[in-house]
Amino acid sequence: MRHLLVLSLAALIPATAALAQGASGQEIYMEYCAGCHGETAKGDGPLAALMSVAVPDLTGLSRQYGGVFPLVSVVRQIDGRVEMRGHGDPMPVFGALLSGESAVVDTAAGDPIVTKAAVLAVADYLEGLQR
Repeated sequence: MRHLLVLSLAALIPATAALAQGASGQEIYMEYCAGCHGETAKGDGPLAALMSVAVPDLTGLSRQYGGVFPLVSVVRQIDGRVEMRGHGDPMPVFGALLSGESAVVDTAAGDPIVTKAAVLAVADYLEGLQR
C-alpha cells in the first residue's frame, strides 16, 4: 500500500507544482495537506485512517504553544527541515515540491529563515484556523 501512495503522490507533482504559482494558502493547503489533515485541518482527512501514526489537529497549535502561533516551527515542518513521522516513513516534503518566489521569516531571535512564499502562505492560512 505504501508504494501505491508514493506512486500516486509522484504522479501529482507536475499538476500541484503549477498550483503553487500564485495560489492562496488555502488553495495550496487543500491540494497538499487536506488529504491527511482534513479540509478543516482537524486531522480527519480521507487518508488519515491509512497512517500508522495519528494525524494531528492543526487547529490547536497556538493552544499548544501558550496562545502563540508557532510560525517558524510550522514553516520548518512544511518545508521539510523538521522530519515528521507518518505512514512509517518521514512525511513527504511538500515544501521541496513548491516552486516560485522565496519568502523570509524571522525567528524570535531575529535570525532569518528563507523558505518559499507558498510555504509561508500555508503557514499563514493555518494561523487563521487556530481556535
